[in-house]
Amino acid sequence: MSQSKSVDALTEETFAGRVLEAKGNVLIQFWAPWCGPCRMVSPIVAQLAAEHAGVLDVVKVNVDEEPGLAARHGVSSIPAFAVYRGGVVQEAWVGAAPKAVLEKSLAPYLR
Repeated sequence: MSQSKSVDALTEETFAGRVLEAKGNVLIQFWAPWCGPCRMVSPIVAQLAAEHAGVLDVVKVNVDEEPGLAARHGVSSIPAFAVYRGGVVQEAWVGAAPKAVLEKSLAPYLR
């Protein structure tokens, strides 16, 4: 099983096309390079992206580079996550978690 899928970084310019206009489910990880828990959970997020490609699109937003996107999502702590479906936030949470916990949170969106 390939774990090499990279998670694309979103910008203000790419957000609407990749998230708001997406046909399927999109998981956004809000992160920063200096954030230890973000670095810890990022490989898990990349695994989920690889394992659920075609069902769940996984993208990330660097809050230092895209403060407007972070502000619009009310992100005050990272890592933060949001799941979009049909251009609307379905669920959002904050904090690093083991893969099993993330998969449980994402289960409704992996069908």
